Amino acid sequence: MYGEETLRQVDEHSEEIVRYFNTNSAISLNVVFKPVVKSPEEILKTIREVNAKINCVGIITWMHTFSPAKMWINGLIELQKPLLHLHTQFNRDIPFADIDMDFMNLNQSAHGDREFAHLLTKMKIKRKTVVGHWQDDEVLESINVWSRVAVAAAEMKTMKVARFGDNMREVAVTDGDKVAAQMKFGFSVNTHPVGDLVEFINKIDQKEIDDLIAEYGSTYEMMPSLAKGGTNYSALEDSAKIELGIKEFLEEGGFGAYTNTFEDLHGMKQLPGIASQRLMKAGYGYGGEGDWKTSAMVRILKVMATGMEGGNSFMEDYTYHFDPTNPMVLGSHMLEICPSLSSGQVACEIHPLGIGGKEDPVRLVFNGEAGPAMNVSLVDLGDRFRLIVNIVEGLEVTEKFPKLPTARVLWRPKPSMKEGLKQWLEAGGAHHTVYSQNLTIEYMEDFARMFDVELVVIK
Repeated sequence: MYGEETLRQVDEHSEEIVRYFNTNSAISLNVVFKPVVKSPEEILKTIREVNAKINCVGIITWMHTFSPAKMWINGLIELQKPLLHLHTQFNRDIPFADIDMDFMNLNQSAHGDREFAHLLTKMKIKRKTVVGHWQDDEVLESINVWSRVAVAAAEMKTMKVARFGDNMREVAVTDGDKVAAQMKFGFSVNTHPVGDLVEFINKIDQKEIDDLIAEYGSTYEMMPSLAKGGTNYSALEDSAKIELGIKEFLEEGGFGAYTNTFEDLHGMKQLPGIASQRLMKAGYGYGGEGDWKTSAMVRILKVMATGMEGGNSFMEDYTYHFDPTNPMVLGSHMLEICPSLSSGQVACEIHPLGIGGKEDPVRLVFNGEAGPAMNVSLVDLGDRFRLIVNIVEGLEVTEKFPKLPTARVLWRPKPSMKEGLKQWLEAGGAHHTVYSQNLTIEYMEDFARMFDVELVVIK
């Protein structure tokens, strides 16, 4: 519309922005420059290339100058990847003393992006809109959040979840429509007999067990009875064997997450405790009692948070402290809380477990770190899925728990103890969640938008 010279400058400026993104550590992914697209045919060709590239998780669009948006219709109809609309401009400031019509014609983001956004809205294209100068820290962080979520979305679309045994009997919220979930999110969920897992466990050799126990000893504060020659050393060997067997099963089958249940442990000596905790720390998703939705979300939030400080873990709201001057929730589980949440030393211990009918399991015991956090729950409401998020404040654990041999976290829901709990109940939130210390509502907003899933935020 404005000639070859204008298009040349658009390309040059766009390349400079991409170079800045790729040399700035604030954005976790590599951004690839594509030349300016000038026709419906070029747009369609570019979008088809994007769809076909496995290592491309999304596209960023920006209208440097005015661009008639009808050119985008056919391409947007075929777009299969997440879209971020960056509403920026190359220059931060208006050059008041020098501005002329050539400058005005080139720098029309305020004009071109409105045309483009109108079409996106008319076509009901879900996208994230980021507004501001491309060198602003807030802009960079919003792009970074979206890019991390886009990676997680790509993972979710192909992820496999293994269920060892079925759902805990008669429990509603941990069950759901696995076919509908695969249609909506892409991940598949299938049950594998515990006997198949036991075969993997029984094939683990002694050297592998000894090497893993040595790793336990160098990583955790070991209970004396778990020392070699101690009264519970054989239980530690069994725990290591279970961890190695589950890991090999997941690796061979290409699974990103798994569930188990204490009601189905045939052939196993103990319920996996330290195994599930350490596999979560390694990045696998986990859900207790057959909770495949939470297991999938644990994996997805861990992918989003790759390389970040803090942790993400399977969690359960266990019991309340209703002291009006210091209300709080005790989050814990029988065994399986990820040590990525820990505030300090992690102990490796063995204690009786009153359910499951198996031998006493080995587990990791620790206190969770204080600080901002959130609980995330994906629930199946029958006619739709709902993502529920509650912002909480993780609290320092100052009390002793001499008779509670589990990992534990204390937090206070927002906006208040009573209101946060009330809203969670009325939204249909589950008792299992993903507890995240390092992600924010923005991540969940981007996730919900990419999958067009209902989002409820309690804050």
